[in-house]
Amino acid sequence: MSKFKEQIEMTRTSSSRSNKKPSIAFMHLGCEKNRIDTEHMLGLLANSGYEISSNESDANVVLINTCSFIEEAREESVKVLVGLAEQGKELIIAGCLAQHFKEDLLESLPEAKAIIGTGDYQHIVEVLQRVEAGERVNQVSTNPTFLGNEDLPRYRITGKSVAYLKVAEGCNYRCSFCIIPKLRGDQRSRTVESIVNEANKLANQGVKEIILISQITTNYGLDIYGKPHLAELLRALGEVNIPWIRVHYAYPTGLTKEVLNAYREVPNVLPYLDLPLQHSHPEMLKAMNRPWQSDINNHILNQIRDQVPDAVLRTSLIVGFPGETEEHIDHLASFIETQKFDHVGIFNFSPEDGTPAATLPNQVPHQVSQARKDRLMALQEPISKELNQKLIGREVDVLIEQINPQTGQILGRCSRFAPEVDGEVIIEPSLKRCNVSPGIITKALITGADIFDLTAKLISHD
Repeated sequence: MSKFKEQIEMTRTSSSRSNKKPSIAFMHLGCEKNRIDTEHMLGLLANSGYEISSNESDANVVLINTCSFIEEAREESVKVLVGLAEQGKELIIAGCLAQHFKEDLLESLPEAKAIIGTGDYQHIVEVLQRVEAGERVNQVSTNPTFLGNEDLPRYRITGKSVAYLKVAEGCNYRCSFCIIPKLRGDQRSRTVESIVNEANKLANQGVKEIILISQITTNYGLDIYGKPHLAELLRALGEVNIPWIRVHYAYPTGLTKEVLNAYREVPNVLPYLDLPLQHSHPEMLKAMNRPWQSDINNHILNQIRDQVPDAVLRTSLIVGFPGETEEHIDHLASFIETQKFDHVGIFNFSPEDGTPAATLPNQVPHQVSQARKDRLMALQEPISKELNQKLIGREVDVLIEQINPQTGQILGRCSRFAPEVDGEVIIEPSLKRCNVSPGIITKALITGADIFDLTAKLISHD
């Protein structure tokens, strides 16, 4: 090599060493549990000097935390990855798709510089450093065991006033349709003290609503305390300066008298219960390997309404499961009409490789499944509208989330609406100047209602 070429090479190397760390763009796909993993990765990167951007055009390297729970989510993840690859971006692929398909992603996408499993995101800085050194990295543990806590840096990507808080990871149930235990491992819970410490940190950041999440939140603590500890956790969080504590994914088997008492008695715990029941017919529940039967569904719903009279009930249901018949759907339709849930999400069955349900006989054609979904949603929509209309004329607390600077229109949520999955409270602009801003909870008078949303006007206050 000539001296001139050596000089160029030395200058290039010196320049590379002196440059600041590259900017990393990120994209989050999938559930709230995935969102928290994304926030921890971004926190670790930011603490190590990387610049963070939510706009992929700002960076050559894009971190994508993917979802692989059902076929539709997987298709979205693949579409995003291919689109970014076609833009010439270098991809760091994390999350469930990376855990699910491992080497396939590296083989199929030359632009994929690293894959990171669901139990390996704490290694994100080391992975980036290895990528910068020219290595293609496969950082996917076969059996995820890692559990983040309040000491792990976090760069929140939700609004200032709302934060998700993961109380446990993984799942010990083996529902026949679900791939999650294979992607995230068995249940492992944080301690009550760890969760309360993080909740206090979030309170100091101005958070007004915390949403507790895990795969089965009513089983929280079973693995470390020998029995579910959700009631004790809710009472401990009652001492935290957060106005709203919301719980997602409350399974019937864990809604004990003690838990329902905590819902009713702890002032900042919202009486909002997200119950992923999935079906009502005993034959379908048995085929799904759900750890309860239909009589438990009805019993627990009656018990909730008895012990928590102002409870708001959401459920999710699966239609088109293998072997499902019109008789099963009639049973589910009657269940919806009888129970009158406030909110219902209905999903078509997705046959996931590696789950028992994927190979069951009598698979239901998609068009049949979709027709069943449409039928049930047509039953639920007037129920949701009627329940919303009962709020007309009532004063409710509203968490303000957005204000349109041009029109003055205000968007927020009352406690019966969870972020992103339920409706909004739309507050029309007032002729008077209102002293409200995003992140405050204020009183509003409900003036109208439809299937999903409420309209309201602010109540004058000093």
